Amino acid sequence: MCRHLGYVGPVTSVRDLLHFGSQSLVRQSWAPKEMRGGGTINADGFGAAWWRGGTLGRYRSVSPIWSDPTVEETLSHIHSGSVLAAVRSATEGMAVEIGACAPFADDRYAFSHNGAVFGWPESVSTLAEDIPAVQLLSMSAPTDAAMLWTLVRRRLQVASAESALTAVVHDVEAAAPGSKLNLLLGDGNELWATAWGHTLYALVDESTALIASEPFDDSPGWEQIPDRALACARPGHLIITPIPMGER
Repeated sequence: MCRHLGYVGPVTSVRDLLHFGSQSLVRQSWAPKEMRGGGTINADGFGAAWWRGGTLGRYRSVSPIWSDPTVEETLSHIHSGSVLAAVRSATEGMAVEIGACAPFADDRYAFSHNGAVFGWPESVSTLAEDIPAVQLLSMSAPTDAAMLWTLVRRRLQVASAESALTAVVHDVEAAAPGSKLNLLLGDGNELWATAWGHTLYALVDESTALIASEPFDDSPGWEQIPDRALACARPGHLIITPIPMGER
């Protein structure tokens, strides 16, 4: 599958955040510890999004994160107090192209998916029927993650981030039982994430909030998010809520 992280805290370079800790996101790209099937390395691209002055910037690449010179040459010069990043292990049969790499983003939010939609694409064809054709045609790639981002964006038009993620997880699980739906969303101030089939951890103190697929180091502050739960995090604030099926 994939690995992702969300960060809100003191200003740092995007490059340093990607390399943070002995089990950094860069290291997880080639030596992950807690992958649950779907591949052994994350070499099918990567991306990072950051917020500065209310503006969201983004870089994505189909190269493995360890081989792209942009990480050292450019991302080392970009500083932010809020970052969302991901490394990708493409599901078999799905495109390896820049449009398929997370984070997906609009003017406010950045989004990543760690997992897979079971039975894609037939299993979620009924969900696609409710999406206007122009939104389907403008998806950045024909992948399950891009489809999930489209569903989340539609929900965000009428609901909070917590409600949007919960509703999408319910809808997709009902249509495609057994899907792995670890979703990560950020707006530059707060992070929201679901643990649904894959591991998820949070490290939160008064100055920093981190959400990641696996811990970066051996710090005792890391808290594992239970499966089938939603985490909402910002510095000094972490709320973990179970996601019972059948409720929206």
